Amino acid sequence: MSKADPRRVAVTGVGLVDPFGSDTDSFFARIMRGESAVTLYHHPTSQTDLSQPAVCCTSFSPEQTIGRALTSATDRYSQLGLAAAFEAWRDAGLERNGAASDDYGVSWGTGVGGALTYEKGYTDFFERSRRGMSPLSVALAMNKAAAANIAIALGLGGACLSYSVACASSAVSIGEAYRRIQSGNDTLVVAGGSEAPLALSIMLAWEAMRVVAEGNAETAWRACRPYQEGRTGLVLGEGSAAMVLEDWDHAVARGAHIYCELAGYGQSCDHSHLVRPNAGGQVKAITAAMDEAGLAPADVGYVNTHGTGTQEGDPIEIDALRRVFGDAAAGLAVSSTKSMHGHLLGAAGAMEAVITVLALARQQIPPTAHLQQVSADCEGVRHVMDQGLHDVAFRAAISNSFAFGGSNAVLAFRQIQ
Repeated sequence: MSKADPRRVAVTGVGLVDPFGSDTDSFFARIMRGESAVTLYHHPTSQTDLSQPAVCCTSFSPEQTIGRALTSATDRYSQLGLAAAFEAWRDAGLERNGAASDDYGVSWGTGVGGALTYEKGYTDFFERSRRGMSPLSVALAMNKAAAANIAIALGLGGACLSYSVACASSAVSIGEAYRRIQSGNDTLVVAGGSEAPLALSIMLAWEAMRVVAEGNAETAWRACRPYQEGRTGLVLGEGSAAMVLEDWDHAVARGAHIYCELAGYGQSCDHSHLVRPNAGGQVKAITAAMDEAGLAPADVGYVNTHGTGTQEGDPIEIDALRRVFGDAAAGLAVSSTKSMHGHLLGAAGAMEAVITVLALARQQIPPTAHLQQVSADCEGVRHVMDQGLHDVAFRAAISNSFAFGGSNAVLAFRQIQ
């Protein structure tokens, strides 16, 4: 095969640190049942007048998962990333032997990076009268930190790249890893994203935008209701997801288990508004991913949508799907799993891509939890509601990620052929 020929890309490993605090199989089972990890936010120390928005936290213990040494030298977003990457690496049947692999790389996404490190420094200085920032703050908080730590820990000497494209960050990181393998620049890439956005400053900023879902002690678990009539907004979450992408022939030669093929990647920019999405730009990204994967509308059995639960964003995405799928839209199974694990900002695309891979590999489709009455402006597709669908025959699925700034990224996955 010449270098000009695009190489096939296999998904050979997946890993998660999710708000349920469970392993990948248990996580997917709970998603299929429509369970919710949403709870109320309680800031442990601040006296700031902050309402208690619904959020998704993880019960992740970094020292038990990645060890004390790495924990002490990393921000929480890097800790989450390391744990997910290690799980994906093990799932792919690879060993951590410390030997550098110059054609194995890292491609990672995050929206806010080490926000908790910066916030701690500010809090120490302004509220507790301690001296300044730690000399390690820049290294811990930089958006490159998670990717760099993964490369060091796994001995990956290929490209080590970090993407910050708001809520499309980790979808872009997976798509660009796909491109590097296609072109022959890398043989294997650990791709994904991590986010630890539950810093007080970030919570206040999102609350100020008035897009955070309303909730109280009794209703927090169902606060995020994408496509629902009367939906009130999104739920912020923390977590991480990773996948091992690999040159198809390389994966076959080493006897790797292959979940599916990453067969298409579409990216576009709305170029119309900083925070308001545009269906035309989304159509371009969806169409590009499907065209590259050689998929007609009838071939796609499931779309894991970006669906955040906001009044404005949800109907625009459904409009884009109706435009792309035409007559096939009415039978297109659609769901937003953010209703259960929250919106992980820069890590959302990776979390939802892993769910899409598992759905395709297992021929099961997860639901949009808490969806009881579809809003009139979100009709025209087959919303999967309440419980997931089992034993569904479909050959391809796509995962949508749409970000502030009009950046759109769509990943198309295809069954093994």
